[in-house]
Amino acid sequence: MNTKTVGPLRRKGSWGRRVATGVLGTLLLLGAAGGGAYAWLRATSEPQRAGNVDLTGLGGRVQVTRDAWGVPHIRAQTDEDAVFALGFVHWQDRAWQMDFQRRVAQGRLAEVLGEAALPQDRFLRTWGFQRAAQSALPALDARSRRLIAAYTAGVNAAQGRGKTALEFRILGYTPEAWQDVDTVSWSKLMAFDLGGNYDDEVMNARVARRLGAGGLDQVTAPYPANGPTILSADEVGAQSAAPQTGATSDAPHLPDTPSLPDTPGLPEATVAALRAHLRAAEALGMQHVPGKGSNDWVIAGSRTATGKPILADDPHLALTAPMLWYLADVQGSELKAIGASIPGLPAIVIGRNARVAWGVTNMNPDVQDLYVEPEGARLTSRQEVIRVKGQADVAITVRESEHGPIISDNGGGGLNFADAGPRVALKWTALQPGDTTMDAFLGLNYAQNWPDFTRALSRYVGPSQNFVYADVDGNTGYYAPGRVPIREGWDGSLPVPGDGSREWRGFIPFGELPHTFNPADGLVVTANNKVVPDGYPYLLGNTRNWAEPYRARRITDLLTATPKLSVADVQRTQLDTRSLVWADFRPILLATKPGSDRARQALGTLQGWDGNMTTGSVGALLFEAWLMQLQEMARDELNDATVMNSLSVLNQLRGVGELCAQGGQGDCAALLTRTLDAAITDLQARLGDDMTGWTYGTLHQVASNHRAFGKVSALAWLFNHHAPTPGGTNTVNVARPEHGTYAQTHGASYRQIVDLSDPDRSLYIGSLGQAGSPLAPHATDQMNRWIGGQYLPMSTRAADWGNTQTLTLHPAGQ
Repeated sequence: MNTKTVGPLRRKGSWGRRVATGVLGTLLLLGAAGGGAYAWLRATSEPQRAGNVDLTGLGGRVQVTRDAWGVPHIRAQTDEDAVFALGFVHWQDRAWQMDFQRRVAQGRLAEVLGEAALPQDRFLRTWGFQRAAQSALPALDARSRRLIAAYTAGVNAAQGRGKTALEFRILGYTPEAWQDVDTVSWSKLMAFDLGGNYDDEVMNARVARRLGAGGLDQVTAPYPANGPTILSADEVGAQSAAPQTGATSDAPHLPDTPSLPDTPGLPEATVAALRAHLRAAEALGMQHVPGKGSNDWVIAGSRTATGKPILADDPHLALTAPMLWYLADVQGSELKAIGASIPGLPAIVIGRNARVAWGVTNMNPDVQDLYVEPEGARLTSRQEVIRVKGQADVAITVRESEHGPIISDNGGGGLNFADAGPRVALKWTALQPGDTTMDAFLGLNYAQNWPDFTRALSRYVGPSQNFVYADVDGNTGYYAPGRVPIREGWDGSLPVPGDGSREWRGFIPFGELPHTFNPADGLVVTANNKVVPDGYPYLLGNTRNWAEPYRARRITDLLTATPKLSVADVQRTQLDTRSLVWADFRPILLATKPGSDRARQALGTLQGWDGNMTTGSVGALLFEAWLMQLQEMARDELNDATVMNSLSVLNQLRGVGELCAQGGQGDCAALLTRTLDAAITDLQARLGDDMTGWTYGTLHQVASNHRAFGKVSALAWLFNHHAPTPGGTNTVNVARPEHGTYAQTHGASYRQIVDLSDPDRSLYIGSLGQAGSPLAPHATDQMNRWIGGQYLPMSTRAADWGNTQTLTLHPAGQ
C-alpha cells in the first residue's frame, strides 16, 4: 500500500488541522478496503506480545507478562535488564507518542508536519528544551546513567523489530534511533507543563498596563485568608525536628509581604511576541489552564480501618490519545516498583514498591521570571536551522542574556527581534545546568523508608511537586522538593528590569523546604492549594499562585467526616462531584432578576439542584454555562479573551464589582440578568428549545484527542475518543468544561489508591488504555472503567492479572 502523503489540508485553525493526510487515511475513512485492510494494518503494526524473542543488549532472560488490560509485569534478574524491558514495551506500545514528544523537545515538528508546525518549532528552539536536556545528562549519577543506557538499548531493540506505528505510515517517515538525551528531554517538557508562571506574568503585564497594579487582584483573586494550607503553622514550626537530608544554608529570608516592583512598560508589539509563544504552547497542549492540577493525600493508620496508612493520588493533566501514562510493574534484583510510568522515562513516576508508596501534585511555586533587558546588555546568539517538510529550511537567531533566552524574539508570523521592542529574557530553573531530577525519580523507585525517600528528593530540581509518602511500617509524610528561587523585596508576579536590581539570591535550602513526617493529625491533603501559612520564612509564590481552595476543602471535609476510613471511602472521595463553587454562588445567582420566562424556568431548575455535577443533570449544565458567561466580565476592560477564575468572579459579585459594568455602565445585578439570558441563548442554539433535555453529559464529554491528528477531519474519528463525563469546575473529580466548547480536555489522567496494610490490594486506573494504536485491543479498554469510577488491581500477584500473554526476552546468541 502506498503511504506517501498527498499534501496538507488547507483549513484554518491550529497546525493539527493542516497535517498532511495519507492515502491510508483516505482508505480508512471510506472503508474501501474493508476488514482485510484492518487485518493487514494490525498485522504489520501490532507488536509481538507472546512467545520468545532474541535481543542484543540483554544480560539474561526477562519475562514480560501482560495482564488482561495490557499492563506488563516485568521479571528480570538484574535492574538493567528490567529497565531494558521497560524501554522495549514502551516502544512496542507507544512508539509514536515517544517520537512525537522528543520531536517537541527538539523543536523538529516541521520536519514531519510541514510549515504549519513552524510556530511550535520557533518557540521550542528559542526556549531551548533540548539544550537544557543535553546539559542535564552529565550531571546525573552513575546509577541513573546506567539505567538510562539500558532503557535506550531496550527502546532500540524494539524499534529494530520492524513494526511501524500507524502514524509513521500516514506521515511517511521512519523514526530515528533513541538516544539517552531523549529520556531527559521529556522531563523538561513536564517541567514547562507544570512548573512556571510565565503566562501569568504576560497576562499580569497587560492587566497592570490597563487597570493598574490594583487590577491584578480583581482579575485574578488572591488566595483567601481562610483558605486551607497543606501544612499547618504547627507543622511548619516543627520542621527542624523532622528527619532532614540535604544542605543547609544561611541564605537571607524574605520579608513576609514583598512589594510589587515597578514594572517596565511593555508595548503591544512585545506583548504580542510573548503571547505568540503562549499560542504555540497551547497548540501543543502545554498551556496552563484552570483545573490542570492534581489531588493527593495520605492518611495515617490512626484514621483507617486497618490501622495502616492509605495513600491516594490523581494527577490532573491533559487527556490525550494515547494517554500520557503507561501502567507497569517492573522488578529486577533491587528495583521492584509498580504504578504509572511515562513512555520515554525509565522509572515509575507515581506508584509504590514493596515498602513505600508515593504520590505527586503540582506545588506550583514561582520558578520563572521575565527580565526586560536594558540597552547595552551583553547578549550572545546562535543560529538554529529548522527543516520544513516540502519547503526550504528556515533559519532563526536565538539570543540569550545572562538571565536566559530572549523570548520576545522569534514570536512567529515573521516577527523578528527588530520588530519586538524591548528584549525580554526568561530565567527559569529548568533551563539551568545541573538538573538531577531524573536521579530523584529513579531513587524513589528504590526507597525503602523515609530517609531513602528524602535523600532521593534532595536531587530533585523541577517541576516542584507536593510529594506524599507512606510506608508499610505505618509512617506518613510530605515533602515539597525542587529549586525555588529566593527573591528579596519582590514577588515575581510581573516582569522586572534586567539591570541587576531584581536578582535571585540562591534557592531555598532543601532542609528548609516545606515538609512534615508523621504529622500529629494523621492527614496531609494537597490539591494545588497554598502550601504554608503566612509565617513561613520564604516566599514560594505570590498570593495568586495557588489553585482555588474548593478541592482541598472538600477532600478534607470528606476524609474527616468518617472516623475510620477504608479504601472504599477513599474511592468515593476521588470520584466526588459535589460543587462547593455552586454552594458559594447559589445565593447570589438565585437572587437574579429574570429577564425572560426561560430565565425564570432556569432559575427554578437551579433552585432544586443539589450541586452534584452528574451527566444527567440539567442544573449542572445551566450553572457551568452561566459561569462561563460571568468569567468573561473583564474582556471589555482588557480588550482580549481573558477568562477569570471562579473566585475572582465571586469576589466581584460579592463586592464593589468594578468589572461588572459593561462599557463603563451597569452593575452586577444587571450583569447577572444579562449573562443568564446569554447562557440560555447559547444552550438553546446548541440543544434546542426543550430545557428538560439540556443534560450536562450531552455537551460535557471527555475529549481524549490525538496530538497530531485530533483536528484532521479525515482521521479524527479513528484517533480521538469522546464520552460523557461527570465532574466540573473545582470538583474533586476535576472535569472543568472547556470555555466555549464544554469539552473535558483535562482531568484525572491517572488514579491510584495504595493500601499499605496489603500493598497488593492497591488500585490504579488510567484514562484510556495501554496501547497507542487505535486498532489495538487495549487502546481504550480502561476509559469506561475510568469514567464509571472503577479501578484495576495494582498487584504484583499473578492471581490478580486475569488472562495473560507472556513474551520471553532472551539475550541474542544464548
